Amino acid sequence: MGGFPKYDGYQGIWFTLGQFSEYGDKYSGGLGTYTAKHVPLAIYAPEVNRTFFVYGGANSGERHLLALAAYYDHERGVVPRPTIVHDKGGVDDPHDNPSLALDESGHLWVFVSGRGQRRPGFKYRSLEPYSVDNFELISEEEMTYPQPWWIKGKGFLHLFTKYTGVRELYWNRSDDGLTWTPHQKLSGMGGHYQTSRQLGERVITAFNAHPDGDVDLRTNLYYAETSDMGETWLAADGTRLTPPLTDWNCAALVRDYRSEKRLCYMKDISFDTQGRPVILIVSSANHAPGPSGDPRSWTIAHWLGSEWVFHEVTRSTHNYDMGSLYIEEDQWRIVAPTEPGPQFHGTGGEMALWLSADEGQNWTKDRDITRNSPLNHTYARRPVNAHPDFWALWSDGNPDEMSPAHLYFTNRGGDHVWRLPYEMKMDFCEPKLVY
Repeated sequence: MGGFPKYDGYQGIWFTLGQFSEYGDKYSGGLGTYTAKHVPLAIYAPEVNRTFFVYGGANSGERHLLALAAYYDHERGVVPRPTIVHDKGGVDDPHDNPSLALDESGHLWVFVSGRGQRRPGFKYRSLEPYSVDNFELISEEEMTYPQPWWIKGKGFLHLFTKYTGVRELYWNRSDDGLTWTPHQKLSGMGGHYQTSRQLGERVITAFNAHPDGDVDLRTNLYYAETSDMGETWLAADGTRLTPPLTDWNCAALVRDYRSEKRLCYMKDISFDTQGRPVILIVSSANHAPGPSGDPRSWTIAHWLGSEWVFHEVTRSTHNYDMGSLYIEEDQWRIVAPTEPGPQFHGTGGEMALWLSADEGQNWTKDRDITRNSPLNHTYARRPVNAHPDFWALWSDGNPDEMSPAHLYFTNRGGDHVWRLPYEMKMDFCEPKLVY
């Protein structure tokens, strides 16, 4: 077979940040689907009945990052050997993981994150529609945490981060993905992390802020949206925002966690059935792992048209427990590692499914998706246009020591979990049902 090189299995990257305190690393483990600021990671394409996805992989026992692309064929129930879209050349850090986009002609775009000005990012486009076999390199440029959104009939609106001494939010756009407008700054209040989503021509983003550039003090919650490819930005109540945002108390402010002496960790953002924004965060008392951060509250922020309301979902054991929010006509769902795992104080845990029948006001745990696992499960990611048979994608790994990092997906009911083949000798293989 020609084309880009294939990898013989689905092996996620293991990573340690190396910032240790009494209860272990600030975050570590199997981080193939990291970070919450890389979106989207997966997209269901009904035209070919496939869920395409990207992740950060590495050779077993190594930490050499590979940006990989693959798909799940829903009709055949198989996955191909994943394609190595980009070899990061010795980088061991999943901050350089890829994000994914799909244009209206069916071409896949892989945006491989860089890391500040030290490591560039890369944009790739598939040569054939709905294919991960061959890609062309479009650009090499400064971009971190890529969040590309293809707006039908308009092109790309790309939200990303640049390191300017701190982590500031930028955007630019392109009609065709080949020629791009200059980078424009959205916000710079000492630094930010954001997560975004698209509905039609609307792109919405939620972000925190970093006092004096200190990511360990990340706090506050902000919201902004655009319906015209970034020409104008609005707060939830329609107030026009003037980028770059620099005032901590600007109209984009959703909640002043700083005054509450609470930290804010971004998880997901979505739309309710009326198109109003819903944000999922974890608030914490301390950046370090362990009891000093308790209570770590999974919290919903929901715009009702005239005010933001907040509801607690549950509590978990680590700031970097990361899950995804799904909103349907009659039910809201969260898939997340909210339950303690075998490495109690480490990143992740056991995956659970949480349900709400009253627009996020009250939540009940419907089921444990995983249980009695040898390794913590981490970073459950929501595909765009998620298919019920491929509802969330994640990895596992041991946050306390280097380990294999397998990749998993679950169905909408959370009652089946499949593990992607860690090693492959054939071109296609069926994922293994493990729960």
